[in-house]
Amino acid sequence: MVDFDVVVVGGGHAGAEAAWAAARLGAKTALITMERDAIARLSCNPAIGGLGKGQIVREIDALGGLMGLATDRAGIQFRVLNRSKGHAVQAPRAQADRNLYPAAVQDLLARDPRIEIIEGVVEKLVTVKQSGRGPAHRIRGVVLVGGLELTTSAVILTTGTFLRGLMHRGSEQSVGGRIGEASSEGMSGVLRSLGFELGRLKTGTPPRVHRDTIDYDACTIQPGDDRPVPFSFMNDEITQRQVVCWITYTNAAAHDLIRANLHRAPMYTGQIESTGPRYCPSIEDKVVRFADKSRHQVFLEPEGYDDERVYCNGISTSLPRDVQDGIVAQIGGLERARIVQYGYAVEYDFVPTEQTKPSLESKPVGGLFLAGQINGTSGYEEAAGQGLVAGVNAVHALGGDPPLVLGRDEAYIGVMIDDLVTRPPTEPYRMFTSRAEYRLLLRSDNADQRLTPIGRRIGLVDDARWQRFERRRDAIAAIETLCARSRIAGVAVSTWMRRPEANPESLAAAIGNSVGPTFAQQDLAQVLINAKYDGYVSRQADQIERFRRLETMPIPTDLDFSAIPQLRIEARERLARVTPHTLGQAGRIAGVTPADVSVLWVFLTKRSGRGDRTGSTAQGCS
Repeated sequence: MVDFDVVVVGGGHAGAEAAWAAARLGAKTALITMERDAIARLSCNPAIGGLGKGQIVREIDALGGLMGLATDRAGIQFRVLNRSKGHAVQAPRAQADRNLYPAAVQDLLARDPRIEIIEGVVEKLVTVKQSGRGPAHRIRGVVLVGGLELTTSAVILTTGTFLRGLMHRGSEQSVGGRIGEASSEGMSGVLRSLGFELGRLKTGTPPRVHRDTIDYDACTIQPGDDRPVPFSFMNDEITQRQVVCWITYTNAAAHDLIRANLHRAPMYTGQIESTGPRYCPSIEDKVVRFADKSRHQVFLEPEGYDDERVYCNGISTSLPRDVQDGIVAQIGGLERARIVQYGYAVEYDFVPTEQTKPSLESKPVGGLFLAGQINGTSGYEEAAGQGLVAGVNAVHALGGDPPLVLGRDEAYIGVMIDDLVTRPPTEPYRMFTSRAEYRLLLRSDNADQRLTPIGRRIGLVDDARWQRFERRRDAIAAIETLCARSRIAGVAVSTWMRRPEANPESLAAAIGNSVGPTFAQQDLAQVLINAKYDGYVSRQADQIERFRRLETMPIPTDLDFSAIPQLRIEARERLARVTPHTLGQAGRIAGVTPADVSVLWVFLTKRSGRGDRTGSTAQGCS
């Protein structure tokens, strides 16, 4: 029997961030994984970031997490997406080396002596029953296959696609969470025995082809940025060699072949009954749902410097091997390509998130936290963001400190977790910029300004990162002061720099940077971005302040929704199931209308004796 402060089960992206965060806050942490070398493995596309996702990675980094640091070490092609559009929807993305990325994460974890990595499989959660209105059970430890027991008061489950994972390729079926790795067969039963309801989801992956069998002349080259932009605020530049990707397309012949074999596709034969990701569909789904399209884009993305495999992004499939061979052979540039790993789908259990608090602690079992795909999300970045929050809150719970709950106006991570607990996903949840109502505030460029002070306050941000943040903050403030004092062509620089033609070089000249203090280009660029969004941000700040009157109005944990007769039956049932902590959360629950929120607001104000002093604005919360 070995005692730990925090035990993390699963070594994926959520597990790695959870262990890192817990240890950084001083907790003696165990990270349990089936295979040490599989920690932070890129099981699908070896890419980090993208629209909505890149913002999350910057936020993880700003808070003191791992993912940005590892990506900067392992990235082989960096691109800022939507560069021609506004900064609110721009997002960094990097193709990463499949071997270098997990090696970077494993190296960073190994540097913290408070993290002990244990190879094994958890077969039992040790709990004690409780009475009263709180959780029915409380965690006391875990037992591994073979009998080793670890005692702890905080466990974080980050099991990914491994809960009763079942892989499909045509009529072929095999047990596993991903190719070459076993599934966790017993944990689902353990969770059910503790009162959890489980659901089932599906995800998939495309074939990989050998890089030497591609006709690149028939494809369109897709280079990275000339000056790669790092993910981490701790890095100024990317120095390693960069590679190119390629673009090709499916065609009518490939689509005809897919249609002719739908009777062999697990999604259409009934072999797979669970729901897949709507926004990342298989190629067979695309052909059926978008029958009017004559072609679909396929990105050919190298999996590493020395890796023979090229990832065919855009043709995720669970069709049989012979059909996959035929589809690939129809695609321009891939006529003679050899598949080295066939695509497949995987079904897995997850825990619907009405059973989870905003802190990511489970409701049925105190001290048990859930992060990653077990919460119904899809993607490395979404998992990592949850892992960091779960790691922080596991330690906070041990010390009786309030949980870290990021607001929807503070971080994409906050938007994601709020979405999960108020609108439990029925399909794999993926982050998009459109999910954030305050995306003008939540830009990838200002994640450090938004979140590094929070990371410092809770203890995740070390002295080196804080000193770097302070230097950048002070430089930005100094530039803004010079802008307020300077003029160009008779116009105040603070006004001129909102113009489209303003750039860091011209701003430096306008404030006399050549004869005064020398400012870094990224700091000058940040001042320009801040200036261009200043008016929009001010308006959003006013909206946020008005909304917070409802958002922060607490709902007592002992409130019996069935005792509010004016509420509709559906609203009572949904509110009782989710148990929102605030009126704002209640308004975002599926099935709860603005009228229901008004009823709840009136009830709560009367109960608290506040009458109508706050002003009834509940109709605006939906």
